[in-house]
Order: sequence, then C-alpha cells, then structure tokens
Amino acid sequence: MDCRAYCTASSYQIKSLYESLKSQGASLYRDVIHFPVPGESIGDVFYFSYGATVCWGLTPEKCRFYLNLIKNFEEQPLAIEDVEMDEFTFTFGDVPKIVGDEIILPNRDVLNRLAISHGLAQSVKLGTFENAIRRTFNHTKHIPEDLAKHGRIPLSRQEIRKKMGDLFIERNSINLHLDVLDTPEFFWEYSELEPLYAMTDNYLDIDARVEVLNQRLDVVHELFEMLGNELNHQHSSRLEWTIIWLIIIEVLLSLLRDVFRVI
Repeated sequence: MDCRAYCTASSYQIKSLYESLKSQGASLYRDVIHFPVPGESIGDVFYFSYGATVCWGLTPEKCRFYLNLIKNFEEQPLAIEDVEMDEFTFTFGDVPKIVGDEIILPNRDVLNRLAISHGLAQSVKLGTFENAIRRTFNHTKHIPEDLAKHGRIPLSRQEIRKKMGDLFIERNSINLHLDVLDTPEFFWEYSELEPLYAMTDNYLDIDARVEVLNQRLDVVHELFEMLGNELNHQHSSRLEWTIIWLIIIEVLLSLLRDVFRVI
C-alpha cells in the first residue's frame, strides 16, 4: 500500500476545514485533521495546519481528489511546480521501522499512522523551505561574484533596495514558520508514540536538514547586510561627490569674482 505526503500551501484554515469535514467523520488532533476515507480498509488523510497533507492507502488519483477538496481552505497556495511531495509504501510487521522508503507499522492503530505522518509532513514542509532558499541563492549568487570581480555591486540604489526587500521577505517567511519543525505538541499527550515520530525524523534527516537550512539563512542574512553596506557606501559616495562639486563651484565663483572680476 502507498503513503504520500504533500505540501501545497503556506497553511490551511484548519478550524474552518474541520467544521466542513466533521459531519463526514473527521477528527481533530490539536492542529491536525484526520479524515477516514470511506470504502477503504485502510484509507486516511491527515491535514496539517502548516499546509501539508499525508495520505495513507490511497491511489494518486484519490490523493489529488482530497487535495482539491481543500483548495478553498489554503492560504498562500504554492504553484503546481513548487508543490513538494514524498512517496512511500507501507506494510505491517513486528518491529516498526523504515527501510528503503517502506514504512513498517506495528499494527493498524490510526494513531501510529498519525505519529509517522507528523514526520512526513514536516519533511515536505522543510522541502519547500529548502527550495525557497535554493531559488534565493540562484537569484543572488552573482552579487558576491560581482563584488569579488569588480570591487562593487553593479546595481542601482533602487535595485539594491528591491533585492534587500526580497531577501528580507524570504528570510522572515522561513523564520516565522521554522517552529513547525519542532517536536509536535501532539506528543505531549501521546508520549508513547513519540518513538515512531523520532524514527521518521531520523530516517528523513530532518534535524540535519534544519541545521543546513539555518546555515543558509545565516548566509542570506550576511548577503542582506552586505547589500545594506553597499547601499550606505553608494549614499556616502554620492554625498562626497556632491561636496566636491560644491567646492569646485565655490572655487570657480571665487576666481570669477576676485581674479577675473567677472562677477
């Protein structure tokens, strides 16, 4: 059987979504909605408040159906090409583990699937952050290269301000949502399920990827500061040239007045 995780938006209007689904058997676990798919021996959809969806036991077509079902509840939906997705298979065994993208569950308890879904959802959410930072690097990597090659950044003041605005928005957008990658509060109540989450977290290298993401955010911060310094330098240079021209004009006026007696 298949398991798929998607990140389709910045967030879902989780309370409104729950109100629309609870008459069909949906349950709410803190900020996660569990929707049992009718007619399936194992068919579950988990909607996470930070814009991620995890489907268990469903075909790709049914997954798309349940993603389209919540389009009106998405906030800042991602473009189709930016939607992050992971695929796994799952089965049941004596010892829970993940090997070669196959999830082995200890039993059919839906809370076990929810525990693992937390890790899967965080992974695809983290994937959108990684893609955003990668795009930011691709769009700005020429800036330090130009500075190293020419000793200056060949951008106008307006262009530098735009770059700084883009970097600020991207960095803050990620920083404001990084807390979703912490251990979910769900495990305060179901601590016995946390080993399943930890197993998923470890398999998907979430901690290591978060560390790399933070390092890249630091680089973005340094680039932001470098642009700010360049902006200050351009402003200072402009003031210096203004003062120089004022001095030149003053000298010329003095010569015209005192030497050539023209004025």
